[in-house]
Amino acid sequence: MNESRGTAIHVSGLTVAYGNNLALDNVRLDVEIGDYMGIIGPNGGGKSTLLKAVMGLTDIMSGEITIMGKSLREGRNLIGYVPQSTEFDRSFPIDVLEVVLTGMLPIGLKPFRRYSEEEIRQAHYLLGSVGIEHLARNHISALSGGEFQKMLIARALAAKPKILLLDEPTASVDASSRAQIYDLLDELNKEVTIILVTHDLLAISSRVRRLACLNNRLIYHGEPELNEDVVTNLYGCPVDLIAHGVPHRVLKEHGGEDGCSC
Repeated sequence: MNESRGTAIHVSGLTVAYGNNLALDNVRLDVEIGDYMGIIGPNGGGKSTLLKAVMGLTDIMSGEITIMGKSLREGRNLIGYVPQSTEFDRSFPIDVLEVVLTGMLPIGLKPFRRYSEEEIRQAHYLLGSVGIEHLARNHISALSGGEFQKMLIARALAAKPKILLLDEPTASVDASSRAQIYDLLDELNKEVTIILVTHDLLAISSRVRRLACLNNRLIYHGEPELNEDVVTNLYGCPVDLIAHGVPHRVLKEHGGEDGCSC
C-alpha cells in the first residue's frame, strides 16, 4: 500500500431496521487501511445491509460511520461497490464498455453528457486489468457469470476507490472463474482496502486476512479462523464446515471484545 496505516472504515453503534425488523443491532467495527476482510453470516443476517449503510444507501436508526476519517457524506466517494449480480437486468440494452463507463459518472450528472477519449481509454484499460477487454463491445447478456462479475469489478474501479466493497462476487460462478476473481482481488488488495461478503468458506480459510461474523449483531471480529462455537453462535445451530475439501484454520480462544458472544 502506498498510504500509511490507519482506519479505513469506522463503524460505531450502528443500528438499522426495516419496519419492525432489526437488520443491524449496535454493530461496531473497524477496518484498517490495507485490510482484506471477509464478512460471513446467515441469509438475513445484515451483511448486505452493512455494506449499503457504509455506502450511504440505506437509512440508519443510530450510530456513526466514518470513511478514512471523513464523514459518510464526504468519504463515500472513496468507495467502490460491487453489488450482487442478481440486482442487474441482463436484458438492458448496454454493452460491457458502457457499463464500466457508467462508473465514471459524477454525482449531479448533466443530461446528454459525452464520455471523453481519456475516459474510454481508461475503461478499456480497466477491462484489460480484469482480463475481459476482448468483450468490451459484447452485450451484457452474452457474458458468463464470471465475466459479468469481472465487469462489475472493473466498473467499481472506474471511480478510483481507496476501498472496495463486494457483495457475494463469486456467487453462481464456476470454480475456475471463482479462482480467477480471488486472484484478481489478491492483486487489487496491494493498493485497495477490500471488504468481501461471502458464503465461500474457502475464501475465508485461504484468502482474507481478517474476519467479521455477522448475524444482526457482530458475533466475532478477528483472525480468519472458524470453530464450532463461533459457527453455532453465528448460524444458530451446528454446521459442518466444508471448504471444497481444503483444510481450514480454527479460531483461537477469544471472548469479551469486538462484540464476541461465544
